[in-house]
Amino acid sequence: MSGVLFVTDPLAGLRPDIDASIGLMVATQDLGADVWACEPADLAVVGGRVTGRARRIRLAPRHRGGDHRWVVDPRWHEAVEERSVDVAADVDLTLLRIDPPVDARYLHTTYLLDLVETCGGRVANRPAGIRALHEKLMALRFPHLCPETVVTADPAVVRDLVARVGTAVVKPVDGFAGLDVWLLRDDDAAASLAESATRGGTRHVIAQGYLADVERGNKRLFLVDGEVVGAVLRRPSTTDFRIGPPVAHADVDAADLTIVAALGPLLAAHGIALAGLDVIAGRLIEVNVTCPGGMHKTDALLGTDLSGATMRSLLINAPVTEGFPA
Repeated sequence: MSGVLFVTDPLAGLRPDIDASIGLMVATQDLGADVWACEPADLAVVGGRVTGRARRIRLAPRHRGGDHRWVVDPRWHEAVEERSVDVAADVDLTLLRIDPPVDARYLHTTYLLDLVETCGGRVANRPAGIRALHEKLMALRFPHLCPETVVTADPAVVRDLVARVGTAVVKPVDGFAGLDVWLLRDDDAAASLAESATRGGTRHVIAQGYLADVERGNKRLFLVDGEVVGAVLRRPSTTDFRIGPPVAHADVDAADLTIVAALGPLLAAHGIALAGLDVIAGRLIEVNVTCPGGMHKTDALLGTDLSGATMRSLLINAPVTEGFPA
């Protein structure tokens, strides 16, 4: 037995038209490798070995549609077999693909997958690395690359930042998927909104100077083993300041490469094979390491092969730039 084990949220809840994990599954199947899937609750430790009640699945054909989506039958996969596997011995690679937040369920899964590595298995991203590198806070190890930022539970500190920079984006430290993100302007509502965002001084938030250049695009840089394999622009809509889906190919410029070079050693040291960097006007905003997404959407929109190149790199050590437009 061989192939790739995807430790995911329930398959029934995944979106076959946009979900990045499904794009990686399709790429795995295209390479001729078996696709196995299980949920965190399917993992166990028996005799010091991590086992998983896993399903081998076959994915249905798909084609590119409009609006950054894939067109695929609603029955996007079928189960071929189900069995207990020794995760370290029976598969070539385990991909940790649980969506954030990094809650107790997520953390318990990383501790189990630590044992897979102890027994000689490969896990991407490395569980200990995910625990060590907080997505929202990791960027702040490089303050010279970021907009002016504070992390605080004190609404007065948030209000002071807004007064200095004029407008700030405020989001919870444990936030994800754009939920509970605030835009604070230096006006009469700022104090009240700062109180609400911090829940009266009881919740840590990240407050960051708003970059007006976001209207020209928030750039997502896709990294595999510290190298850029592609980039895409995402923009806010006219009715929502938060970032929307990919809209266009993005060129990788000198400022982007400076950011990648600065982060590369840290990502490598912690075993982060897959990462997504969010960059606005050459300033680093966030580093996605828990379940980096956007590849499947970008492939549908632009005809790139981010998912394929990622899996070729992970499984057969192919050059990470293979399959991408110049």
